[in-house]
Amino acid sequence: MLVLREEAPLATAVDARPVNYRALMKKVEQLVATLDGAEDEGSTIQSLIESIVVNFRDELGIYGGRLYRRRGAFYVLSGIFGDAKEVPRGLKVPVTYPPIELLIEDGAVYMDADDPRIDKTLEDLLGVQRFAAIEVGDGEHILAFNVAAANNRDDVLFSLGIVRHAVNQKLRRERMEGIFEEARKIQASILPRRAPTYGDFDMYGRSVPVESVGGDFFDYIPVTDKILGLAIADVSGHGLPAALQVRDIYMGLRMGLARDFKIVRTVERMNRIIHRSTLTSRFVSMFYGELELNGVFIYVNAGHPPPFHLAADGTVTHLEAGGPVLGPLSEASYERGFVIMKPGDMLVFYTDGIVETHGGSQREAPRETPPPLSHPAAAPLEEYGVDRLLAVARRHQGQPSQAVVEAIFADVEEWSLGAPADDDRTVVVVTSPAADQSITAAFPRPIGLI
Repeated sequence: MLVLREEAPLATAVDARPVNYRALMKKVEQLVATLDGAEDEGSTIQSLIESIVVNFRDELGIYGGRLYRRRGAFYVLSGIFGDAKEVPRGLKVPVTYPPIELLIEDGAVYMDADDPRIDKTLEDLLGVQRFAAIEVGDGEHILAFNVAAANNRDDVLFSLGIVRHAVNQKLRRERMEGIFEEARKIQASILPRRAPTYGDFDMYGRSVPVESVGGDFFDYIPVTDKILGLAIADVSGHGLPAALQVRDIYMGLRMGLARDFKIVRTVERMNRIIHRSTLTSRFVSMFYGELELNGVFIYVNAGHPPPFHLAADGTVTHLEAGGPVLGPLSEASYERGFVIMKPGDMLVFYTDGIVETHGGSQREAPRETPPPLSHPAAAPLEEYGVDRLLAVARRHQGQPSQAVVEAIFADVEEWSLGAPADDDRTVVVVTSPAADQSITAAFPRPIGLI
């Protein structure tokens, strides 16, 4: 909260010329944008106000003031700046003080010296006569300013509005940066740092958010020594709300599997959790499967772009069995599907940010020396599509999974000619192990349906 207190001395000639408040607001905003935040919010406010007073003293008609911070039922003086009178730090002003009650309600207050709600003893102690105030930091702080006595009421209120807007804008930006930083830490702890060692299977995943945090998710979940869970999901939207929903999916999947829920039951439970969610995003596509050491892969596709199984002989199976996206229908039902991974086979999982990437144009992303394209020039509105994704997988079949993932990302980037992505992009690739007689003997490959 910012409180401006008007003081009689140091009369100025600020009323001698009109002030362009729109231009002044822009200048104040530009100054505030260049200032670094401090370790705590109070120090940030103190630094902001000191800079504003130094740079815009005459235009705003402000030449000093005090910073208060709320502590329970009081606002406690924590700082003094400019030409304001020195008073002991720790001075307490009750929240019930009528000008402060009005300030909390209205956000900005100006009172003349003869207003009966002003405590003359308190104002004399502070060396001020009139009361002018704005609230910043959602009521956590008050800044009390001395303003030039020559200013009229409208001038003071304009100044209050400019300072309140600039300070609150800076505080909100820093708070959001703090929230996003926490979200980044959460997401960094959720996404796998490395692929697990699982038999001789080779796997690798990569997720690139379009913002600092995203709504794509993939995970490797050890179910038993002989079963590895593989998950990929895409929350509608992106940014912070989607990232928070991703956290719920991560926790829900692992908790369900820890309780020995069957694969279909786990997905149905996830659907009910998301349906009851109060977060903005309640539409989640998810694919979850369990890979056994003998190559059996049982899965449920909940409205996700179908991963594909690329067999060594070139046969392609799109993994579509399952049900609708998670969230909209509380009692949605799902079914299982399965494929068998044989030596030389590949599984490719992806999100729609990959296949829905639009082709770029030379106008959008000029290059001094365009590299040779691996596919025909893209029409600006044409999507990358599953066929191109499959073609890259075919070209790199037999290579390590990381090489396949990196090749897919490179091809998508080439397709868009480096244009900024408009959705999160995620790819996970699993390749089958070479024939191993010891594993085959212990876990014989099933014949027929399971």
